[in-house]
Amino acid sequence: MASIKEIRTRIKSVDQTLKITNAMYLISSAKMRKARQQLTGVEPYFNKIQETIADILYHSHEFEHPFMDTRPGKKKRTVGYIVITGDKGMAGAYNHNVLKLAEEKLAQTENPVLFLIGQVGRAYFAGKNVTVDAEFLYTAQDPTVTRARDISETVVDLFLRGQLDEVHVVYTKMVSSMLMQPSTYQLLPLTREQFQDGPAQHTDGKYNRQVVYVPSEHKVMDKIVPGYLKGVIFGCLVESFCSEQNARMTAMDSSTKNAKEMIRTLSLEQNRARQAAITQEITEIVGGAQKKSANDRPSHRPVPALTLLVSADGTVLHKA
Repeated sequence: MASIKEIRTRIKSVDQTLKITNAMYLISSAKMRKARQQLTGVEPYFNKIQETIADILYHSHEFEHPFMDTRPGKKKRTVGYIVITGDKGMAGAYNHNVLKLAEEKLAQTENPVLFLIGQVGRAYFAGKNVTVDAEFLYTAQDPTVTRARDISETVVDLFLRGQLDEVHVVYTKMVSSMLMQPSTYQLLPLTREQFQDGPAQHTDGKYNRQVVYVPSEHKVMDKIVPGYLKGVIFGCLVESFCSEQNARMTAMDSSTKNAKEMIRTLSLEQNRARQAAITQEITEIVGGAQKKSANDRPSHRPVPALTLLVSADGTVLHKA
C-alpha cells in the first residue's frame, strides 16, 4: 500500500487536473454558443443568395456559366479538398474521424490537391505524399466571414484559371449534440441538384411570375456565386468548430467525472492507510506499555531453607 504522503500528492495532482478539465468544458461551451449565434445572425443573408441562384436556375433551363463548368472532356482531373480539422486535440475522435474521411477521398482521387485548415491536419499530413498548398494557412479557431471570403476567393480563382476542376470541402457536420458526422460538400462546379430543394422549386404560386435580372443572369451569377460559396464555407467552418467544441465538452465532462471518481477512490485508500497507521501506532504503544510493566514488577526469589538443631531444653545447638 502506498504511503499517506504519496496518496495525498496524487489526490492533489488529480484535483488540479479536474479543475483544468472543468474549465475547458466551460470554455468550449461558451465558444460553441458564440459561434452558433454568429451563424444564426448571417444565415438569412446566405439563404437569400441560395434562393436567388435556385430561382435563376429554375427559370433558365439551358443556363450555362463558368461556375457550372464540369469540364467533361478533361481526362486528368485535378480535385481540391478543403479539409477542416482542429488546432489541438483533447476532443475525442473529432480530428481522427474527419482525417479518416479525407484519406478515403484522397485515395479515390487520381490527382488531388489538399487545402488544410487547422494545425492537427497539417501535422498529420506533413509526412504524407500528398500535394498540400503551403500558402493556405488558416486557423480553425473562431471562424469569421472574412476568413471564409478569403478562402472562397482563393478556390474560385484557382477554379476559373483551370488549375482545379473540382473543389470539395471535408468537414464535420453537427447533426445533434450527440451525433457529429464527417461529411463532404462539393463547392465547385455548381450543379442543379444542389438547388433542387430550394424555395424556388416549390409550385405554390410564389414563384409563378416573370423574373428579370439586370443586366443579365450571367452578370448576377458572377456577383452572387462568390457570396454563396463564402456562405457555404463559413457554414462549414462554424459547423466544424461547433462539432469540435461539442466533442471537447463531452471529452472534458467524461474526464471530470473520471477525476472525481479517482479522487473518491484515493480518499478511501488514504483513509485506510491512515487507519492502518493509527492501528499500528496503538499496537506499538500497547506493546511498549506491557513491556515496561513487566520490567517494573518486583522479583520473588526463593528463600533458602533454615536448619536448626535444638536440645530438649530449647537451646539451639546448631544452625545451618
